[in-house]
Amino acid sequence: MANLSHPSEFILLGFSPLGELQVLLYGPFLVLYLLAFIGNTVIIIMVFVDTHLHTPMYFFLGNFSLLEILVTMTAVPRMLSDLLAPRKVISFTGCMVQFYFYFSLGSTSFLILSDMALDRFVAICHPLHYGTLMRGAVCAQLAGAAWATPFLAMVPTVLSRVHLSYCHGNVINHFFCDNAPLLQLSCSDTKLLESWDFVMALAFVLSSFLVTLISYGYIVSTVLHIPSASGRQKAFSTCGSHLTLVFIGYSSTIFLYVQPGKAHSAEVNKTVALVTSVLTPFLNPFILTLHNETFKAVLRGQMQRLKGLLQAL
Repeated sequence: MANLSHPSEFILLGFSPLGELQVLLYGPFLVLYLLAFIGNTVIIIMVFVDTHLHTPMYFFLGNFSLLEILVTMTAVPRMLSDLLAPRKVISFTGCMVQFYFYFSLGSTSFLILSDMALDRFVAICHPLHYGTLMRGAVCAQLAGAAWATPFLAMVPTVLSRVHLSYCHGNVINHFFCDNAPLLQLSCSDTKLLESWDFVMALAFVLSSFLVTLISYGYIVSTVLHIPSASGRQKAFSTCGSHLTLVFIGYSSTIFLYVQPGKAHSAEVNKTVALVTSVLTPFLNPFILTLHNETFKAVLRGQMQRLKGLLQAL
């Protein structure tokens, strides 16, 4: 395969260096994946069915939970099947499709995080205008732009990978078609592509991070001027879970992708990608709901209603 410029398939090494021990990873990873799927699905259902959660804050929260499900679906099921497969092969087309959806959905999740920060900024800093500034049409437009923009912007990025010459083999040292391992297989000049990738990271990751930081700068300044301690505590409690998501999501992504070139080793990339694609989607439902009294009350109410229906049957 060393002389092929356009391989028909790629071999994903995944966790092959572990040998037969990689089978032991299947159970824990499957449990984490299923719990992440169930937890985020519960959030989406609650936001959809309960009128108490039909607010901008929970609208964006539902979008974020949907993105968590979709992002993990692009990489984790494939990773799980490869843990049990003797030969881990993905077609060239399948690799490009996975690349496109993983990075499009990932970019969308950061834009939704910035939308959530804007929502909290308006709610705390401009409460009298909240109903007007964050009306349904505005929220739909913000969410629509967050979904559409990355999917459009990623088209030239994927097409550029399609037209690369892959003359350094077809073995990807990762569990999915990540950016750096693909570029390492190319014998084409990738300096322009790496610069483009850096611009994309600036556009979606750092710009949304900047919006989030500015929003919370104003939020903290406003909250500190609230005279009552209970008022300050209540304001901070509505933002705590979101700030935790911001820290986890941005720290790992900036570490991996917001840099020109291929800076980290394959093992470091795999480890950090594993945390972002398996561990954090599992933790996020707990982070989002643990200190959210409104959501917990709604969940308890729905569980009581379901229990009553089952008893009636």
